[in-house]
Amino acid sequence: MARYNDINIDDWKNYGDIETDSLWIIDKRDNSGAHSGDYHGNFVPQIPYQLFSRYTKKGDWILDPFMGSGTSLIEAQRLKRNAVGIDLQQKIIDFAKNKIAAESDGDSKIITICGDSSTIDIKNFGVEKVQFVIFHPPYWDIIKFSDNPCDLSNCGSLEDFLKSFAKVIDNTAAYLEKNRYCACVIGDKYFKSQVVPLGFHCMNLFLEKNFLLKAIIVKNFGETKGKANQQGIWRYRALKNDFYIFKHEYIFVFKKIKN
Repeated sequence: MARYNDINIDDWKNYGDIETDSLWIIDKRDNSGAHSGDYHGNFVPQIPYQLFSRYTKKGDWILDPFMGSGTSLIEAQRLKRNAVGIDLQQKIIDFAKNKIAAESDGDSKIITICGDSSTIDIKNFGVEKVQFVIFHPPYWDIIKFSDNPCDLSNCGSLEDFLKSFAKVIDNTAAYLEKNRYCACVIGDKYFKSQVVPLGFHCMNLFLEKNFLLKAIIVKNFGETKGKANQQGIWRYRALKNDFYIFKHEYIFVFKKIKN
């Protein structure tokens, strides 16, 4: 089997920091260096670190269609991978570029593109193929990121969200090499007094497109900025009513087996 990472399996005992279990408990967000948690909706750097360590090699290209504040691009750079990040907002890209540049050592190529991930052609930016795609889309409308109608957080219904996300998958996964991997980081939401299993809806999109499901990882979900210092009131609401407080999100790992 062709190698898709830099792990020396003969020395496997020395990779204690690399997760192999399907339950990830991350106690504290990595805020070292350029990383910061001051952007709504960004994810903990440990997620791309784990995924890139397992499924990519030095010099590989990683594509992030929802780059936001650049967390995955910073991790790619630290691991000597190349990366392409796409975002709808130029101001967010500029914010991310400053953070990425602060840690740059010149060993990685980092390309940022302002545009719609459902239509962008990364070949126009000199990248023919990528070896990993990391999807961290908005969790539908839980956080409103912009007023752009192409922003998935502005979708008016679950059906519209899934159709829009499907277009992003079709466009960006087309650049993923056959037999390489991608991952989707997503959580669920409440809507009209019931759970919307957004994670499994998104998982099914990939399955319908003939991706091979390799892992369903459950990660603990820490306190968000929107719920900061509100654990007590949320516990009160949960006890008073009939719901449980979301404390997890999913990381689905897929393998592309067809072009």
